[in-house]
Amino acid sequence: MTRPTSIRKRLFYQLAIVAAVLSLAFVMVVRGVASRAAEGTQDDILAASATAIADSLSSEQGEVTLELPYSALSMLGTINEDRVFYRVTVEGETLTGYPDLPVSNLPTRIDTPAFSTEFYRGDEVRLSSILRRVSNTATGSRVVVTVAQTRSGLAAITQRITITATGVGLLFFLLATTLSLLAANSALRPLRRMTGAVTRRGPSDLRPVTAETPAELAPLVDALNSFMARLRSSLSRTEDLITEAAHRVRTPLATVRTQAEVTHRKLNKPEHKQAIRDMIRAIDESSRSAGQILDHAMVTFRADSLALDPLDLVALTTETCDRLAPTADLKDIAFVRRLPAGPVTFKGDGIMLQAALHNILDNAIKYSPEDSDITIRIDVSSDIKLSIEDQGWGFGDADLTSLTNRYSRGSNVGDVVGSGLGLTIADEVARAHGGTLELSHSMEGQGACVSLILPYV
Repeated sequence: MTRPTSIRKRLFYQLAIVAAVLSLAFVMVVRGVASRAAEGTQDDILAASATAIADSLSSEQGEVTLELPYSALSMLGTINEDRVFYRVTVEGETLTGYPDLPVSNLPTRIDTPAFSTEFYRGDEVRLSSILRRVSNTATGSRVVVTVAQTRSGLAAITQRITITATGVGLLFFLLATTLSLLAANSALRPLRRMTGAVTRRGPSDLRPVTAETPAELAPLVDALNSFMARLRSSLSRTEDLITEAAHRVRTPLATVRTQAEVTHRKLNKPEHKQAIRDMIRAIDESSRSAGQILDHAMVTFRADSLALDPLDLVALTTETCDRLAPTADLKDIAFVRRLPAGPVTFKGDGIMLQAALHNILDNAIKYSPEDSDITIRIDVSSDIKLSIEDQGWGFGDADLTSLTNRYSRGSNVGDVVGSGLGLTIADEVARAHGGTLELSHSMEGQGACVSLILPYV
């Protein structure tokens, strides 16, 4: 099973990647612009230095002379111990300077500097050359003034600018990622608000979602509202079906049982009476099984939409005992009620609790011998413990934890017809109310004790 992806993380990562690309582009652009600006500044200074030297050229007795101005070279400075070289050539012959200084890009126009980058004496140097004509002959001589400077200072400046730009880019990235996280949280806030509005609802609250949401979430809200409308309709039909099924199954069985009892009274032959008694017994068991199946369906349905109505457990227990008293009287079974004198209040689903009590008591009557007692007790401490103890067959050697499973029955009651759903219904009702169902052997020896333990709030 693949792990669910997070929209928040995806949005944050995408914005962070965009921020990283922009930061890198910023650093590269700043570095490139700064490098070109530094190179342009160096070229301007080199051209100014070469021009200053060219302005000092003169002609004496037909010879080109030069009085090298100190300011022409001093303007290049000595930043980062850059070395400065120069060369003055007249018609290709070196007049002064470094005769081995290479000049690959000679100027072609007067007073228009030409630039080049060369390697000289183990260092990369930047050269600026300027062309002048000195009138020492009839036609004048072509004089080329070249000034060169190493590039260590330029590299140092570029490095400092790169470091600064990288720092600024990193700060920009950190700021952008922080803002990206805030933007992702802000963008998903309407979704969290809608999720909270739905989560805070009760299990039976299927009203349409009316929380204000962005236009992008409108299709999701519409789909959710449509689904809840279909679910509400389906649950309503399910509840109607369970009610109708209970009516249509129990009523015919009750009618058949009544007719069988009338027939039983009219018969004289013992074998016929026994056959009718067996029929009545089968009808009773079928009615009980059908009722338990419908009760289980009802409990399963109502557990998803648990009602929390104020109840009096003493009154609820008394009413259930009164309903089953005629059935117990047929076997001369007496209900011993040890109930508190006052009400025991509890918030829960009365229909489900009554179904649980009905099934526990019905089992106790079914498995108890004639002329015996069934004790119903309610004890209140930190929990509410509603116990029903009989003097019947008990649980035998069965695993008590497995008896609450559907259709699970003890091995000692195999000859008694039953559906195996009574304790299952009681257990599901207890768990739906945050409680437990406790099974134990009777403290008086023979029989079983079933306790419905509910939280006392």
